[in-house]
Amino acid sequence: MTTTALVPRIDHLPITADSLESYIQAVGRAPMLSVEEEQELAQRLQLRHDLQAAQRLVMAHLRFVVHIARGYIGYGLPLADLIQEGNVGLMKAVKRFDPAYGVRLVSFAVHWIRAEIHEFILHNWRIVKVATTKAQRKLFFKLRSSKKRLGWLNHDEVNTIARELGVSAANVMEMEARLSGHDLPFDPADNDSDDEHEAFTPAAYLRDEQANPAEALERDDWEEQSTRRLSAALELLDPRSRDIVQRRWLNDDKPTLHQLAAEYRISAERIRQLEANAMKKLRTALPALA
Repeated sequence: MTTTALVPRIDHLPITADSLESYIQAVGRAPMLSVEEEQELAQRLQLRHDLQAAQRLVMAHLRFVVHIARGYIGYGLPLADLIQEGNVGLMKAVKRFDPAYGVRLVSFAVHWIRAEIHEFILHNWRIVKVATTKAQRKLFFKLRSSKKRLGWLNHDEVNTIARELGVSAANVMEMEARLSGHDLPFDPADNDSDDEHEAFTPAAYLRDEQANPAEALERDDWEEQSTRRLSAALELLDPRSRDIVQRRWLNDDKPTLHQLAAEYRISAERIRQLEANAMKKLRTALPALA
């Protein structure tokens, strides 16, 4: 049974930009549960898959999701989206909560709520992912809170943060550089007529080697001449040597020396000698055909 099947939807409290404040006020008015009520509802959900019990557990803890989500506003993502992702984590926690743990649901659910919000931030904070490994993910959420001042970290601060977080100093410096960067459009926007702004877009300084018609024509001409010269040089070889070179060097399915030896009824060493002599003749003939 999936999480969405087990836990009721809360579409009657939609989280949109227009109704965010109303939503926060609504979940704040939801009654909180006593220890006994929470235990009873959790047992009903666990033993009988009671969706009404799941609904009450979720509704009573939505205020905690709002509180946790507000701690991530500094990442520049909409609070409504952070709350929605936190609600997904709360639903997963409710599904997995066992009253026999002897802890309150809110203590158990914090991990799941934060995990969903973290995943959402990592996927949406930048176009290019800034944290992919476990160490980078830890740094992403810990680095800014570990910094004591604005500006770049000095050597001592880098080593201190690396020691406290259990990562290397190189990882700290790399993540600081990633956090300090910004997404840029490849081309300037239509409404950006400022020449100074346009000069710093990647389209202004990244060169496309394939886009020059003169260079493309020169490259095609060189390839055509090289192919013609190679074909003429191959014609200077005897049929057996030409076949060996063709199949050993130019074909996609290249036979081994022993396969050719069995086909021509000679030794593999003789095939190697014929191939070496043919390649020597080609190297001599190609410059003369230029």
